[in-house]
Amino acid sequence: MKILKYICRLFIGVVFIFSGTIKAIDPLGTVYKFQDYFQAFHLGFLKELSLPLTILLCTLEFFAGFSVMFNIRQRAGIVIVILLMAVFTPLTFILALTNPVTDCGCFGDAIHLTNWQTFLKNIVLLIPAIYLFISRKETAPESGKIRSWIKLAIASAIFILFIFYNLRYLPVIDFLPYKTGTFIPGKMKMPEGSQGDKYETTFIYEKDGRKKEFTLSDYPANDSTWKFVEQKSILVSKGYQPPIHDFSITTVYNEDITQQILSSEKPTLLMISKKLEEADPELLRSGFNHGYYCMGNMINFYLVTASGSDEVKHYSNGITFSFADETTLKTMVRSNPGYILLRKGRIIGKWSWANMPDNKKLSEFLNQQ
Repeated sequence: MKILKYICRLFIGVVFIFSGTIKAIDPLGTVYKFQDYFQAFHLGFLKELSLPLTILLCTLEFFAGFSVMFNIRQRAGIVIVILLMAVFTPLTFILALTNPVTDCGCFGDAIHLTNWQTFLKNIVLLIPAIYLFISRKETAPESGKIRSWIKLAIASAIFILFIFYNLRYLPVIDFLPYKTGTFIPGKMKMPEGSQGDKYETTFIYEKDGRKKEFTLSDYPANDSTWKFVEQKSILVSKGYQPPIHDFSITTVYNEDITQQILSSEKPTLLMISKKLEEADPELLRSGFNHGYYCMGNMINFYLVTASGSDEVKHYSNGITFSFADETTLKTMVRSNPGYILLRKGRIIGKWSWANMPDNKKLSEFLNQQ
């Protein structure tokens, strides 16, 4: 029984430490996932709680896994495990049935699971978790109770500092497709022989008050007695999707400059602010200063945002503003504002507002590339 209990502790500990750590590496990714869930369940008023809930969830998972795995106040750790499982197992079952968000986000962007896969994972975890919970009283009392709690408190404090480090300076491990070194055009291509999504298209026509559904092969194209009502397209099978499939940048005049940016011989600095109104004005001004420097030193500079044109009109400062999808910008850089440096379509530098090099160091960086 000791071996079985050890295996259960090891399994629970590894999964919970891994899950908490992955979220802590990319905390903004988990924040966005919480916001997706709130929006899907019409709980948008809880949006402001996304960051505190992210920090709480990451820390609880790490604390519980660390406690159980290393047998430090194991009883407390397994109680937290059971409480988390009691909340998330039925929740993931509901998500699997309704599918409001396709990826659960339980392992961040490192490992993508469908909602059914997440529910099955929780069912598997429940078995060792329940066993450890039932047998928790058989665990020998630990000596040095205060010392044990101090160990857990120190480990948790270091973990929380790690979360805030990643919030400020970008994730220490980038699991997203826009990591440094990425050649963006290469990530946008469909491999030879791969197939895209397959859709079944049907047409609804009406005649004499009766509606009928047709396919592409039999719809009444030349019969004017039928009146077209609507067209429906249903996804039959999911095809291959390139890692980067939504990279598109347009100017305020609706001109697509995506290829111009990706093929430029000159280095290009993208200042990315998913929402200008959500960014600190002082940080935006600092970014504008980078822009003025770039424009005077043969470096392309674009501010890319998902804010509306009305918001952009507030900034008449000589900076070239452009637009992209908000989800794309969140994926490109986990910072508002954040910066991506390109040369011939390849990402050669990536920074948050907190560690963006000053203009002198930026020039030095480019000279070394």
